[in-house]
Amino acid sequence: MSLSRKDFMKVAGLGLAAGLVPAATVSAFAQATPAKNLPIPLGLASYTMHKFSLDDTLKYSKRIGLTHIALKDVHLPLTSTPEQISEAVAKVKAAGLNLYGAGVIYMKSEEEVKRAFNYAKLMGIQTIIGVPNYELLPLVDKLVKEQNIKLAIHNHGPGDKVYPSPDTVYERIKSFDKRIGLCIDIGHTVRIGQDPAKMAQKYADRLYDVHLKDVTGNTGKDSPLEIGRGVIDIPGFLRTLVKIKYQGVLGLEYEKDANDPVPGLAESVGYTRGVFRMLA
Repeated sequence: MSLSRKDFMKVAGLGLAAGLVPAATVSAFAQATPAKNLPIPLGLASYTMHKFSLDDTLKYSKRIGLTHIALKDVHLPLTSTPEQISEAVAKVKAAGLNLYGAGVIYMKSEEEVKRAFNYAKLMGIQTIIGVPNYELLPLVDKLVKEQNIKLAIHNHGPGDKVYPSPDTVYERIKSFDKRIGLCIDIGHTVRIGQDPAKMAQKYADRLYDVHLKDVTGNTGKDSPLEIGRGVIDIPGFLRTLVKIKYQGVLGLEYEKDANDPVPGLAESVGYTRGVFRMLA
């Protein structure tokens, strides 16, 4: 049975779609389904908070009820010393969050590939979310084997000349080690005219990360907004992830309100948890 946003709101009894409840109420609903009861953990792609410090990013992530985080280099620069990386990792742990990844990291030279893998090794993470140039994939292949760190290549939709779609990513990596896989950004996937659920199903064996978001349309010139308010079939996508037994994290990437992302992020978390509750 399909679970539309209308059906979900009817059952959940919330006015999120019309913006009828304050952020505090939305945040409270985000806590309604305990994190430990979710079939897939919810995390933050920290680019969401790129105008905030690492300390504030961790504080708000914890307050909203997220359990995992992937750090963008704005919160931990790629040029950080081992001591600075250790300090940041300790902050994440002290906040009660699981540091599961880093990115998106762009790699346009062999030096940048090696730096990214050393950075990930020092962080103690298992997944890099990245965008390596095509000619660097043989080096990436070598390093994923040596370090046993996965690389999830992120698609960026229309206008991206390297990896616009999940299909493009897969065609480039299919001959390499299976630890090179995909980070499906569902917003960019819809913007390029593809169905994120079908892409997740198609590439399930190499799907290592997901950027969860929503968009206003699929024309290629669309804007981000709160999860559940846009055109993406979020319930259908989450149902597919459960069906394929996706083992990664759902990294929420809320890009609408860079100066004040917390209310929209909290609403997005609440909606996502509510959908999981309805699917259970």
